[in-house]
Amino acid sequence: MNVLWVFAHPERRSLNGALRDHGAATLRRQGHHVRHSDLYAMEWNPLVGPADFGHDPRGRLIVGAASERAHAAGGLAPDIRAEQDKITWADALVVQFPLWWFGMPAILKGWFDRVFVQGFAFGVTDGDGRTLRYGDGGLAGRRALVITTAGARPTGLGPRGVHGNADDMLFPLLHGTLFYTGMDVLPPLVVPSADRAGPDAHAAAEAHLDERLRALPTAAPLPYRAELGGDYDTDLVLRPHLAPGGAGLAVHRTDTPGTGAPEAGTGPDSARPGAA
Repeated sequence: MNVLWVFAHPERRSLNGALRDHGAATLRRQGHHVRHSDLYAMEWNPLVGPADFGHDPRGRLIVGAASERAHAAGGLAPDIRAEQDKITWADALVVQFPLWWFGMPAILKGWFDRVFVQGFAFGVTDGDGRTLRYGDGGLAGRRALVITTAGARPTGLGPRGVHGNADDMLFPLLHGTLFYTGMDVLPPLVVPSADRAGPDAHAAAEAHLDERLRALPTAAPLPYRAELGGDYDTDLVLRPHLAPGGAGLAVHRTDTPGTGAPEAGTGPDSARPGAA
């Protein structure tokens, strides 16, 4: 497989940095090809602006339309085109970051904002004019694995944990970005207690990562419901006979609605900044 590893951490000597280097070596030993987007090292610009699309700043910028036109004409900024070329090359994306304030660092959000443009990652249609998203889309056929660290103990995040469920916390990225654009999204790897990780914890995290990477080509993706799979009506609402009486994020999975807790030992206890 061709694997693009997108890395968003400012310190290479962190646990994240060690896991990235270890994981890339593991993939290569397995015969895979790896390319990197190390966003902090690249000094990636996270800000969407007129220059991304060759747009005259004196006119109103409508980002979706401008990005689609520029993509179709080959007029996107060179740094955006370079990242899109990596994605086109890749069979799988590994997206790695520390969990800061219940989400990804701003530099990574800006990577998605600038690279996943309309006409490339989303906003594509089939021969009948139907919009392809949530299980279909511009990035269909690729796999995605999210790796994230959190700063504290693995006890407070789950169906009854104070921080909420890890699946719910990552839902905007897993479902709303990766699955939305058509990718097969694998269960995320969440590494807890990153700030206090000693040698034993490092070794355990590397072992868990190796397990996930060995399964990267074959692991079952998260069982999200495809928009065009028949489960939603024309108003994009889940049909009433599915998960009757249910609501919330879990109903958009085909497995046991209302559950979806993280695996034992993989859920972080805190989403605060500072996770190594």
